[in-house]
Order: sequence, then C-alpha cells, then structure tokens
Amino acid sequence: MTSRVWLVERLLEQGAPAGPLLGIDTGSPVASLGVVANGRVQAVLSRPLPSHCAGLPAAVDELIAAAGLKLGDLKGIGVAIGPGSFTGLRVGLSYAKGLARASGIAIAGVPTLDAMALAAGSELPSGALVCPVLDARRGEVYAALYRFSGDALEKKTDDLALTIAELAELISGAAVLIGAAKAGEVRVLAEAKGCRTTLLGAAELYRTGSLVAALAAARIAQNNADEVAALEPLYVRAPGAALATAT
Repeated sequence: MTSRVWLVERLLEQGAPAGPLLGIDTGSPVASLGVVANGRVQAVLSRPLPSHCAGLPAAVDELIAAAGLKLGDLKGIGVAIGPGSFTGLRVGLSYAKGLARASGIAIAGVPTLDAMALAAGSELPSGALVCPVLDARRGEVYAALYRFSGDALEKKTDDLALTIAELAELISGAAVLIGAAKAGEVRVLAEAKGCRTTLLGAAELYRTGSLVAALAAARIAQNNADEVAALEPLYVRAPGAALATAT
C-alpha cells in the first residue's frame, strides 16, 4: 500500500479552519493528550494513568484549562484508534465518542502509527525510512514503514504485527526508529546488518496526542470526519481473549 501522511506544519495549517480540537491517545500506559487551534499546538499533557477510565476525564479538563479553553469551545476531537493496548484503545475511543455525541462535535479516528511517524520531523534526508514501533506483547511489535519525501511521509506498508527480527529484515539504508525499548532492540539488529539508524525514544511518544489532533484537524477541516457509530479500534491482530476462544 502507499498513502500520504502530511508533515506537522502543513497539517496544522490545513486544520486551522476546524477550530480548537482535542487529540487523545490512550493506546499505551502513558496517556497523551493535545489541543491544536489557530494552526498551533496550544497545550500538551502526558502522564501515566493507573486507570484510563478513571483518570482520562480529569486529565482532559486539566489540558483544556491549560490551553485557555473550556470544554464547550472544542469544535472537534481526534482519537488514536490503534494498534496498541486493547483496553486503552477502547477506553479512549469510548470517551471520544461520548464527547462527540454529547457536544455535537466532529470526530476523526487516527491510526496510532501515523501519528507516531510524524514525530520524525521535517529535517530528514529525502528517501529516509521512518519506522514507528510499539510493543505488541507475545514476542511481537506493531510497526509500519514510511518514506520521507520532502513535504510528506509515504506510508509503504499496512500496519503490521511481527517479531523484532522480522521487522529488522525490512529495514535498509538510513532509518529513523520511533519508540521505546522495543524500538531499541530493532535498532540493534538493523545496525548489525549495516543500516544507519537514529532512535527517537519514549519522550517522542508523550506528544502523540497533539499529533493525533493535528491529523484529525486537517481531516475535519476538509469535511472528512468519521461517523461516530462506525468508528472502531484498529487492533491489527485479534485480542487475546478472541484468540483463546478460537483455539
């Protein structure tokens, strides 16, 4: 597959007409939230939440206040749909859908790996490979491959669930890996076969909420929002309970 993921600066410009917009990523133990408005990132908040379900509303209220807004000022909401933690994704999506319904605002689901890939920035050499990596448990990672092309990232693969060794075999040349411990393990194997890699670590994951917001704002400004009822998590592979039932 090939699709385009525009870089952050262009997304913020495109999304400015959408008005203030909240972005939510709860696919990992650290919830990442962001608000974009007027072509800028207005506020970000990232913190571990012992229970996304219990802690998310208060975190959103804190973020909105930090942006100098009220919840009623929001014109849209973007939510990371995965891959990631099955429970975390469901909690974030349920909250986002409830807020969209209650407030009558637009909603857009954003693939988590697309948002992560944006953390690579716009100062990359043309043709550089970008690879966001998330721990998928059970000896696997979630990942996708992108190529930098000057004004956008070209998404070259679907979202994948595969082993670290299998992912390392897909990486060649100069590459930017984005993620925490598992991305570091991929880097070791990729460099062992001659690749030149840069690692953007866990700190980059903490701002994915604002990147989700930027991607969602650009879509909503182009009247490309999602239907609330139709929006579902992107698991990539079946939840563990479903796998156990199938066997």
